[in-house]
Amino acid sequence: METVDTILAGGAVLTMDAGFTIFDPGAVVVHDGEIVAVGPVDEIEASFVAAEVVDCSGKAVMPGLINAHTHVPMSLLRGLADDLRLDVWLMGYMMPVEREFVRPDFCWLGTQLACAEMIRSGTTCFADMYYHEEAIADATARAGLRAVCGQTILKFPAPDAQSYDESLARTRDFVQRWKDHRLIVPSVAPHAPYTATPDLLRTASALALEFDIPLQIHVAETDTEVDEMRETVGMSPVPWIKQHGVLDPKTIAMHCVHLSEDELLTLQRHNTSIVHNPTSNLKLASGFAPVAHMLELGLNIGIGTDGVASNNDLDMFEELRLAAFLAKGVTLDPTALPARQALEMATIMGARALYLDSLIGSLEPGKRADVIVVDLDTVHNSPNFRRDEELIYSQLVYASKGADVVHAMCDGGWLMRERELLTLDRQSLMAQAQDVARRIDAFLVEREESVLRKLVTIGGLARKETYEVQVKVHMSEEVVRRIEETLAGPDFAIGKSSQRRQYDTYFIFHDKWASRIRYREDEVLVRDNMEPVPEDQVEEVIYRLTLTNETKEREYANSVVLSRSRFDALANRSLRFYREYFDPDEEWQVHKERRRFHVRYSNTEFSVNIDRVVRPSIPGAFVEVKSRTWSAQDAERKAVLIGDLLEHFGVGEDDLLREEYLSLAAHPEQLEPVT
Repeated sequence: METVDTILAGGAVLTMDAGFTIFDPGAVVVHDGEIVAVGPVDEIEASFVAAEVVDCSGKAVMPGLINAHTHVPMSLLRGLADDLRLDVWLMGYMMPVEREFVRPDFCWLGTQLACAEMIRSGTTCFADMYYHEEAIADATARAGLRAVCGQTILKFPAPDAQSYDESLARTRDFVQRWKDHRLIVPSVAPHAPYTATPDLLRTASALALEFDIPLQIHVAETDTEVDEMRETVGMSPVPWIKQHGVLDPKTIAMHCVHLSEDELLTLQRHNTSIVHNPTSNLKLASGFAPVAHMLELGLNIGIGTDGVASNNDLDMFEELRLAAFLAKGVTLDPTALPARQALEMATIMGARALYLDSLIGSLEPGKRADVIVVDLDTVHNSPNFRRDEELIYSQLVYASKGADVVHAMCDGGWLMRERELLTLDRQSLMAQAQDVARRIDAFLVEREESVLRKLVTIGGLARKETYEVQVKVHMSEEVVRRIEETLAGPDFAIGKSSQRRQYDTYFIFHDKWASRIRYREDEVLVRDNMEPVPEDQVEEVIYRLTLTNETKEREYANSVVLSRSRFDALANRSLRFYREYFDPDEEWQVHKERRRFHVRYSNTEFSVNIDRVVRPSIPGAFVEVKSRTWSAQDAERKAVLIGDLLEHFGVGEDDLLREEYLSLAAHPEQLEPVT
């Protein structure tokens, strides 16, 4: 008899091989990390003697589950920001926290915590995409799990790189260090089409081809992403990444929720793998991937949890169950994605999706011993029907829980016995994770106290504080025409001018600073030519955020106000995003048509705006004169000059308005009728 290391004997052995062979009771023989034999228990016991025999009676012996997409360090962000849209969740919370906290030690601890959770719920292999991937690979290897580790590459600064050139260099170094590791497969991971440049994609693809390693990328997770791709590059995500070589390596495309038939066929022709993430897609309301149709087309599909921050767990049994139910619900077909096929997606098909099916995914001689043992003798799994051997698939997918896993082995090494982790200290990891949570809480509490801090956190803020001297007058159209004629006279030099439509949304906060944020969509109709233009002729649209408060620094004798100005930022996300991210106490809208004149008077620059407020509808027009300043002395001088300007315009002190457009919009009754 042949002597081996371990025999798992007496349970129902689900091989997940090409014929879906089941041995019940069966046995699996392991030696030197490899599966030596699989078969009926009496045949195995007659041929092998082992140093350790594990009694698996009343249990299922099966391949370890494969989580084909996750971001394991985000286990430290579990429950941080829930019930938000994807863009608000990602840009408003995840990325700011990551910029502040994600370092190698954060990634190492988060990975170990995630590995503990995955082992205890039956996952022995996962695919990861994150930052500081070398720390993740090291933590995974020390925990004894198998992983495809993808170093993330972005076109903008990331927690581990200031540019994508630096990310690419880091990725090459990571790949070279881990290329031949026993448990770790290094991977190239350009984050997504919308966070990449053509050059980044081509270079990342070339790197994956050079080392013959997988390339991981998020594709078509939301319909917004697809719409923006069409608008910015003129095509949908799949043809665009194909054009830049992304489908040439061993590519793994995550999510793929919103793809056309042609795009699916393109992925099929290129043998591109797809990873379905049902819980994450549902929780973030990203949509429903057409998994049943993908399977009909012969696409290779794995199942992933995505990161814990968008799931909020790593339990693949839960993911299997939901994947099967979701496919049935979306197609209104109860036969769609049956239990055996769902389990296949998390074992051998998942291994195929990660290009590891020659090593793992099924219990067959010659493959590595990634094995789990699942207790079927539980209340929620009772009774057990066996008239049809395939009923065990239904039992595992529809009734079993991650907590039913009693033993787990990866590459022949025990990770867990009788629910006790052997390679990780669960209590210590949980305590360290709580310390991180306390620090993140403190960071977010401080941020949430200030609208300015929230604006700074999402980036792009111009932190200059300036001051403006300004005055506003409500005039009749006849008086406005007279002012325009005056501006054309010899006392004024008119510079760059424009016609605009401005759509302002004000977010009002009842905080101690009386903060307000103005979101402006500024349609520039024409520049330097003040002739009327057609309504649909728009030369440029500028989106901007401006943070101010109600404070007025000083009012002068002629009622010109020196107001503390603003923190400006480009508004590169939707109005809906900012509404949900800032969560204002009030919201007001002001829409106006503006003619802007940049004039020089007495060797001083001024802006003269002639505004007609169309929402709310206010008769007449407003003439606004303003100038930027940086000192009290300069402000006094400009206040005097504005007084001179008002005399030129035939405007008296009684005509001046102290209110801003926001106040006028809220209380239009305070305006006197114009004459």
